[in-house]
Amino acid sequence: MQVFNSKMDYPLRYQSKNLAKIAFIQFLLIFVTLYFFRPFTVNVSEQKMNYLTICCLHALLPAFIVYLYINTLTRFRKKHPINDWTLKKEFFHTAIVFLIIGLSGFLLRSVIYTNPDNISWRYLWEEIRNAYLAGIVFCFYLIFSKFYFSPTIDESPNYHPLAVSLEPVKQDLAAPSIFIKAHVRIDDFYFKADDLLFAKADGNYVMIYILEDGFLKSELKRISLKQLEIQLVAYPYLLRCHRAYLLNVKRVVKLSGNSQGYLISFDRTEDKVPVSRAYLNVFDQVYQQANVAC
Repeated sequence: MQVFNSKMDYPLRYQSKNLAKIAFIQFLLIFVTLYFFRPFTVNVSEQKMNYLTICCLHALLPAFIVYLYINTLTRFRKKHPINDWTLKKEFFHTAIVFLIIGLSGFLLRSVIYTNPDNISWRYLWEEIRNAYLAGIVFCFYLIFSKFYFSPTIDESPNYHPLAVSLEPVKQDLAAPSIFIKAHVRIDDFYFKADDLLFAKADGNYVMIYILEDGFLKSELKRISLKQLEIQLVAYPYLLRCHRAYLLNVKRVVKLSGNSQGYLISFDRTEDKVPVSRAYLNVFDQVYQQANVAC
């Protein structure tokens, strides 16, 4: 049960661009399956329109419902940014979507067929059952697609994250989303490089602080700070600064301290991050490059 209740990132696939792709793929899969394989009994005499149109309607309606429901949910969560997304909630909303699709398919029967038993418990059960069966198959398709196309990282013994490249930090604030591989696949997550303020170690977990669309979010991730640092080596401004902290040099608002160490301040939070003496030289070089780039 802990897996289902563990907090996780709100899925990137639910963002508008990715969601549109999912809905389009869903439409194509349903249409091709219905038109070419005819998995359900077809009584031509009951049809009010040609079979091609019927297949289009049966495929378009679920895709539209998925896009509308998830897009509405995503917009709501953007207005009320809270870190409460879990696998249990994902299953709950998925089950609701399947139910709505089944009910809409049941109501669609009266538009498509002349069968006098269209409005009956039998067809209500069949449409809801078919929606759940087809939906589960489609979900497995998405899961395995993610499995085969997930990025990997180099974890060889000779790979040292502290040997960072001190190339000039560019001003490009349109940094891509970074895929982070956690200890458990289900906890893998994404975030935009420039949205990160800092990360704080908490045993085998890391608390990540992100400023997204002006809102500060803190999320607990099942990954060690060392493993997070390894996966961020391509971003020299996302820098380890302490045995328990990693920060985004671009997001530094105020720096105070001396040759023994610094204390870093950020926007939208009273939390401060230390830069220990062991990391001062690397921090100074990257920080200066960031200021020059700006």
